Amino acid sequence: MSDADAFEQDYESIRADRDGGVATVTIDRPDDRNALNATVRSELKAALAAIEASDVRVIVLTGSEECNAFVAGADVTELRDRDLLEQREASARPRVYEVVDELATPVIAAVNGHALGGGLELAMACDVRIAKRGGKLGQPEINLGIIPGGGGTQRLPRLVGEGQAMRLILSGELIDAEEAGEIGLVEQVCEPDGFDDRVAELAGRIAGKSPLALEFAKESVRAASRTSLDEGIDYEAQLFVQLFATEDKNEGIDAFFEDRPPEWQGR
Repeated sequence: MSDADAFEQDYESIRADRDGGVATVTIDRPDDRNALNATVRSELKAALAAIEASDVRVIVLTGSEECNAFVAGADVTELRDRDLLEQREASARPRVYEVVDELATPVIAAVNGHALGGGLELAMACDVRIAKRGGKLGQPEINLGIIPGGGGTQRLPRLVGEGQAMRLILSGELIDAEEAGEIGLVEQVCEPDGFDDRVAELAGRIAGKSPLALEFAKESVRAASRTSLDEGIDYEAQLFVQLFATEDKNEGIDAFFEDRPPEWQGR
């Protein structure tokens, strides 16, 4: 699929749009509260792969607004109908959570409503989470006799600490966006009338940076929670040094001295 196809494709359950260096991917199943089913997962993976291959510099992942949900969870009907072998196949990696997490392009989760179960796991796989006040977030899988299966038991403790993760996962308790901000589950909570502007402002600010520096910065920050401190510092130094072989490094410094906006080339 080409870059153009990513934005012209007639998807069944998502929409992909572009504004300059920012791509917005919207999960669009309002009748089902944007629940993640097999079609959504497949279409997200295809669209994100095509966008990653383009010159887009930041991706915004969000849900259609008609149902007040970012993603209200997995499609429970699918879960009920699966046996062990079918679920093992469905859980084979890479799933959509790993696809989002492993993108070189920065991803903002615009959490414009409830983010529950697989929806919260999808948001946690993104790099930054901006939430609209009024939404609920949580991992209620325990209420169904199961546990989070899309990375929730691993990413949640890394964001909020083991104790808070235990509270949310073991109780199935939902929290509001304000509390999610207080415990570090989301980076910022916005009033409804300022939410879209803040997401666009942040996306635009990120999209204005060197694509190579963005990729390396994201990779280095991710290493912080996946390696020891010494290994992470060594890795950061390696990535830092590699950028000195790029034209963007020279352009950025020249633009600084000349007091002008840089013209990034991505090389």
